[in-house]
Amino acid sequence: MNENQFNNIRIMVVDDEVDLEPLIRQKFRRHIRDGIYNFVFAHNGLEALTKLIEFPEIGIILSDINMPEMDGLTLLMKLKELKNPGLKTVVVSAYGDMDNIRTAMNRGAFDFLTKPINFDDLEITINKTMEEILQIRTSLEEHDQLISIQQDLQTAHDIQQAILPKVFPPFPHRSEFDIYASMIAAREVGGDFYDFFMIDNDRLGFVIGDVSGKGVPAAIFMAVSRTLIRATGLKAIPTDECMNYVNSLLCNESVSCMFVTVFYGILDTLTGELEYVNAGHNPPYILSGKEMKKVAMTGGTILGCIDNFKYFSAKTYLQAGDCLFLYTDGVTEAFNKEEKVFGEERLESFLQQRLNGPLEEIVKDTINEVNLYSTGVAQSDDITLLAIRYNGKS
Repeated sequence: MNENQFNNIRIMVVDDEVDLEPLIRQKFRRHIRDGIYNFVFAHNGLEALTKLIEFPEIGIILSDINMPEMDGLTLLMKLKELKNPGLKTVVVSAYGDMDNIRTAMNRGAFDFLTKPINFDDLEITINKTMEEILQIRTSLEEHDQLISIQQDLQTAHDIQQAILPKVFPPFPHRSEFDIYASMIAAREVGGDFYDFFMIDNDRLGFVIGDVSGKGVPAAIFMAVSRTLIRATGLKAIPTDECMNYVNSLLCNESVSCMFVTVFYGILDTLTGELEYVNAGHNPPYILSGKEMKKVAMTGGTILGCIDNFKYFSAKTYLQAGDCLFLYTDGVTEAFNKEEKVFGEERLESFLQQRLNGPLEEIVKDTINEVNLYSTGVAQSDDITLLAIRYNGKS
């Protein structure tokens, strides 16, 4: 350990022997001159407690046991009440006073020395104690930093959750469609997102996305991607133009090679027409009556990776009662204890039994099924679901 790191630790010597202070100053004059040791002196326990207030940087207390007004054993009890793990006491007493030394060790003394003091032993003990204090202070600083990071992550979690729509039904006055969605992050913050918005009186825009990576970088990229898609989608341009524009922006602004998979669609609530672009995302399912089918791919790749890539839109139609079920790969790639994935086949089999169920029930039951499958295994990826049922024009 570098001796320069000792500079911020004061050593308080508590002893009623008046000749001890000049002796210590003489023996450690070089250490004092070079700023390695910084001594404070007190003559009894009461004075020592006062010095602790005056010099909060005191880390080591070298205390005699037998002193007037307040002895070393009483001082140890008072120091214990401070609950300061970075404050260490080394008791000093006669070799024949082992009973009191044993009592001092039981009351929390870090080490002991016997009189007459061997100054070589004292230096070794001081250095050893300082190293212990530095390790404790480092641990406390790291703990405080961890608490601060956790608080920041919780704030980021709250902000991220706030930007995702959470009130359902979101458009209670609209009878042409129903929506329900949920996002469960694998960490405090996630990279998945969903969104929906009315482009005009008749057209509903919606999106689901999954950002590469995890943690804070993914969460920031998620927020940027969602904001760009919403802002661009509200311009009422076709889905392919929207993806072309957003991809260009993300490619220019992307750092650390981050990208996002996206399914963006526009539902005409008058006709049931669904115009969409799949940018490298898992294909959604259409749950229709007694059957279920995947929405055809559009040949699009991930956003934010290839500049000037041309996205193409496709169209399909939803019939009254049809449900569009969108999800991220946190569902199909959830692992169980045998390290086997949930998989598309299991998802399709599960959905086949719920073709006509309420949207909220479909979404929540799917999450529960995935969690049940992964019992005993930590969630490895964000799980996001978005379900839209087209009811037709009233």
